[in-house]
Amino acid sequence: MKTYQLVGIGNAVVDVISQADDSFLELMGIEKGIMQLIEQERGEVLYASMEGRVQTPGGSVANTIAGAGALGLDSAFIGRVHDDALGRFYADAMNEDGVDFVNPPVPGGELPTSRSMIFVSPDGERSMNTYLGISSELSSADVSADVAGNSQLMFLEGYLFDKEKGKAAFLEAARTCHNGGGKAGIAISDPFCVERHRVDFLLLIENELDFVIGNEAEIKSLFETDDLEEGLAKTAAICPLVVCTRSGDGVTVLHDGQRIDVPVEKVVPVDATGAGDQFAAGFLYGMATGRDYETCARIGNVCAREVISHIGPRPEANMQELLRAEGLL
Repeated sequence: MKTYQLVGIGNAVVDVISQADDSFLELMGIEKGIMQLIEQERGEVLYASMEGRVQTPGGSVANTIAGAGALGLDSAFIGRVHDDALGRFYADAMNEDGVDFVNPPVPGGELPTSRSMIFVSPDGERSMNTYLGISSELSSADVSADVAGNSQLMFLEGYLFDKEKGKAAFLEAARTCHNGGGKAGIAISDPFCVERHRVDFLLLIENELDFVIGNEAEIKSLFETDDLEEGLAKTAAICPLVVCTRSGDGVTVLHDGQRIDVPVEKVVPVDATGAGDQFAAGFLYGMATGRDYETCARIGNVCAREVISHIGPRPEANMQELLRAEGLL
């Protein structure tokens, strides 16, 4: 039976990316810089309005798993796509990235494959409009005990919390991973996601998870505070490992009462899409290969820096060469 260093569970979303200025966003009623969930009809209107579309397999945790695969980890992804053109594109692209896409596309009269229309502004900000489609129907039935029970690290996507069956799939994946001796953690995903599910999120983190990765806004949102230090301290009180990305201010890691602050080199992003996802890929790669947490964060920073240097949420450079150049491999 195959064992995996890292398994992700999350939304399998095809990202459709296009350049757009602020006046276009205003015209189309798109709120800048955030992720909004939309219905199928609105999705079709926005899709038709996009010029020079670039399609790429996305989904926050899926991007992380693909990034970890590019670093050389044995990785798998648990997600749900329809047996349509976008779904087949998605499954094939994940497999080509060296990640086992373990659930075959679902045939029949199901919802279409999920897609996110991402408008990138000249300042690198991304405005995401996501039609969740079939991936939001992910349930415990999609979680293979053979995959979850044979993973060293399991990484869960906060967005799945929007459906009860997604929550159930989460719990099953985390517990099956623990039973097999692995560690499970979560990508908080989005402050609005936390707003909708705060109690459930906190219960999950305290009782089921070994690590949490989030940005400043997400960590503050967990405990409804404007004070990052308070949010960090309260999260660290219920979870053994807390990793907080702070954009240009670097990364803070809290583990068993110890704090590590790792600086970053500030760069202007070409496209900020995927920065957090690829930071997580590097950090989890470090964890899976037994590095100390400072080195994990430094690897994460290299991965984030690479992905913001080009359009799209997944690495394009040879990541192993980049890490070698930084003395991290």
